[in-house]
Amino acid sequence: MNRSATRLSGGRQALLVALLSLNFGIVFFDRQATNFLMPFIQPELGLTNTQVGNIASALSFSWALAAFGVGRLSDTMGNRKLLLVGSTLAFSACSFLTGLAQSFAMLLGMRLLMGLAEGGVMPISHAMVASEVSPERRGLAQGIAQNFGSNLLGSFVAPVLLVAFAQHFGWRGAFYLAGIPGIVSGLAIWFLIDEPQALPAQSETRESPLAVLRDRNVLLCCLMAIVLVSYLVICWAFMPLYLTRVRGLDPATMGWLMGVLGISATLGSFLTAGLSDLAGRRPVMVIMPIISLILPLGAMYWTGSTWGLAVIFFFGWALNGVFPLFMATVPSESVPPRQVATALGLCMGTGEVLGGVLAPSLAGMAADAHGLTAPLWIMTGLTLLGAVLALGLRETAPRSLARRAAMVTE
Repeated sequence: MNRSATRLSGGRQALLVALLSLNFGIVFFDRQATNFLMPFIQPELGLTNTQVGNIASALSFSWALAAFGVGRLSDTMGNRKLLLVGSTLAFSACSFLTGLAQSFAMLLGMRLLMGLAEGGVMPISHAMVASEVSPERRGLAQGIAQNFGSNLLGSFVAPVLLVAFAQHFGWRGAFYLAGIPGIVSGLAIWFLIDEPQALPAQSETRESPLAVLRDRNVLLCCLMAIVLVSYLVICWAFMPLYLTRVRGLDPATMGWLMGVLGISATLGSFLTAGLSDLAGRRPVMVIMPIISLILPLGAMYWTGSTWGLAVIFFFGWALNGVFPLFMATVPSESVPPRQVATALGLCMGTGEVLGGVLAPSLAGMAADAHGLTAPLWIMTGLTLLGAVLALGLRETAPRSLARRAAMVTE
């Protein structure tokens, strides 16, 4: 069958990508809600900092399990739209249930269920884009589907809106509010998107999935994923508490400062990738973690205005722009086409499991033992380690390789 003949029209492709980006943005809106509302939740439920970290770890753990399993299930069932809509409605229900939590155990259980519901959304979305979007636009489409909505809604709108709502109606009401958009998004996908065509079956290979780790770039990208996802989730889990408890900022100001991270990430997702096309992957992936040192250090030591702190947060979150590079771009440029999916799965999975699960729990224990500055010092060490790992990468950017080849032939 001529696959191109069965693809959606350009307008329908754009609608698909827009809805998937919106849906994943709502996923992150719900995922981030607990972090931004923790200054309200922690005193009411009497949570320790270790328990705060465990809650973040629990969601990352079940998210990773779902990401590994649901994508494969969607290929087996052949009905991606049904699974996507079901997952969307399920995480909306979990948001409502989180608002009913009366104890640490109930909150932990709800976040575990939330991760199971949300974790499969991105693998299914990527499969739908790969099936329906023209190859010449697929990279941009997957970038928009994964990065635009998640950063805009999950990292900017969520802290500003949810914190303001919690101040007037309580944190439980904020969770009820967070559950509504997913219902709307799920219904929109059900009525506006047709079931995508099945992807062609891949030829089987007996080679171990771990064989891709023999490539230095893939191994280093997996290690960078562990280190930098740890940086990310520690910031989400403990920066709101640090700003309100240690720096004494009011919740609304904290919400706006955390929202600045979302604006930075939304722009960085495009600008950083474009800069890596021009200057090379390796230098960008070394420099951005070094620049990002200013975020934890600025949060601890900046004594000027809140506007100055907002500028520090904006440029300090530039690190977020390299996430697509070590999770997708560099691995895909480093291995043969038949190994690309395996390489991407390892980079994303190891980052979520080892970084997302372990880091917040360890940071929480450090905060209980040494105060809320401890997670920020851990962030400082992690970003330095990320830059050191990037030094070992082999350059893969086509323009950089072409320039080097031209210099050799001269």
